[in-house]
Amino acid sequence: MDSEYSDSYDMYWGTLGTVRPYSNFYPDRDVTEIVTALENKDTVTLLRILTNRNNAQRQVIAQVFQELTHKDIITALKKALSGDLELLLLELLMPPVEYEAYRLQEAMAGLGTDEETLAEILSTRSGKQLQSISAAYKEMYKKDLEKEIESETSNDFEKLLKALLHKGCVAGVVQTDIETVSASLKGKKAEAGQWIDILTSRDVEHLDNGVLMGLELELGQTVDQIIEKRFSGDFRLGLKVLVQCIQNRDAYLATRLKTMKKEIVQRIMVSHSEEDLLCIRAAFIKLTGTSLYTTLQNHFKGDYLKALLAICRSED
Repeated sequence: MDSEYSDSYDMYWGTLGTVRPYSNFYPDRDVTEIVTALENKDTVTLLRILTNRNNAQRQVIAQVFQELTHKDIITALKKALSGDLELLLLELLMPPVEYEAYRLQEAMAGLGTDEETLAEILSTRSGKQLQSISAAYKEMYKKDLEKEIESETSNDFEKLLKALLHKGCVAGVVQTDIETVSASLKGKKAEAGQWIDILTSRDVEHLDNGVLMGLELELGQTVDQIIEKRFSGDFRLGLKVLVQCIQNRDAYLATRLKTMKKEIVQRIMVSHSEEDLLCIRAAFIKLTGTSLYTTLQNHFKGDYLKALLAICRSED
């Protein structure tokens, strides 16, 4: 554990993130060091500062950088850096809500759509958070997020994502919900509507320890097995992601990290670094038998690896 992190560790021990506010924070001093580091392409200093400040402090650094140098820190980083490290540091400088909007846009950009990332973000964020993300998306891209989802997806998968985007918390009766979902499976073709309606409008406790558990007891199969047998395509994928997030969000995100695909690893770690990355780390070692810290070292290298390890923070 590096000294700057340990200095602030005790003060913020109650949080579940790995990146915490740096207690000895002097933005003017940070900016002075960053300016020199940019001139010398000193990645060690850039990494030390930007990964040891939380996002709110990075926003202050960006503002002070602008005031003292009359330059944009994003533009300056792009000039001094390149490749994976550049992108990672730029992503660390994005405010959290804007970052989630950016992730959604990236998932829909280009020729193909990254359906699982869309389902992941919409399943792991609360209705209130998604309202803020939708507003940020419109501000950043001058497009309506719901309409973009409509244009990039179709059929029941589109309906699921749109329902998640507007998710609420409506009171329900557990046994009634179990019967409704069970009845949707009785025909030759399973009906998606009831699954969408109930799984996007009830609280997690009601669903996990009530509806889903009751459904498994009634049918003698796991919900994952039921979905695998009765649904197909993108809707099956999206429904599986949603159910896994309801049952154990940290375990689902650990499963995503297990792929060790650079984009997935980077974006989940940045997205959850201040919120619950400690929980995801614990789920990862339970899932794989190896710590996330060690696994990263087996798959990445150089300054990019150092940056990921700084976000991960330590061994488990």
